[in-house]
Amino acid sequence: MNPVIDTLSQHRSIRRFTGQAVSEEQVETIVRAAMAQANWINGQQVTVVEVLDAQDKAEVAAAAGDQKHVKEAPVLLIFCMDFRRAKLAADKQGVELGVVEDIEAVLIGSTDVGLAMGNAITAAESMGLGIVPIGGIRRDPGRVISLLELPEFVFPIAGLVIGYPDEDPGLKPRLPLQAVYHKGRYNPSYENLLEEYDAQIAEYTRTRSNGAASSRWTERTAMFYSEGYLPYAQKVTPALKGQGFALGAKRAEP
Repeated sequence: MNPVIDTLSQHRSIRRFTGQAVSEEQVETIVRAAMAQANWINGQQVTVVEVLDAQDKAEVAAAAGDQKHVKEAPVLLIFCMDFRRAKLAADKQGVELGVVEDIEAVLIGSTDVGLAMGNAITAAESMGLGIVPIGGIRRDPGRVISLLELPEFVFPIAGLVIGYPDEDPGLKPRLPLQAVYHKGRYNPSYENLLEEYDAQIAEYTRTRSNGAASSRWTERTAMFYSEGYLPYAQKVTPALKGQGFALGAKRAEP
């Protein structure tokens, strides 16, 4: 339809990169594109920290579950929700930063990070670069917070590794449109579509693993949300509270 939609539609997660360097100008262009995205009340609740030192990259990789590509990628960006600037604004105006006492802050900050990362991904891929988001930094967010010296009201949501691709994993099938796009009302009658999608993902996995694996979407999703998420849940909430997010302590008056 147009080059932007072509870029969006051809997304692949890349975990192997060539040795070609990504220039500082390219990285700054990607970050500028990220910050141009829509955000809540123009509060701009996002900060990006580029991890430059090789040892620091290795530390983030270890915190994220020993993901090799995190330390090997030419560029590692950490996207943080950031209410520190809002705190400075509140202090300047002589009011309390009430939002950080409610779960609303996490919804706002996470949404803004997601929007910004979407722009960053599209910008990088439009340059011929490959990317993969790293949600694994929330496996041990306290370690990342300490390493990056993140101040109060700043929390790491996800990483983004960027480099020139040294692989082509092919397009991973997505859920059928009818399962995710509903008109007028939510339509829960899509169980049969999940069966079809399971078969597609199993075939994709078999092809990518040369027959060594054939897991289905429902299998992997169910297992992760049954037990796989626990390393995140056990550390994310204490780390959020440690950064000043009270997660519901404040409630509106009836």
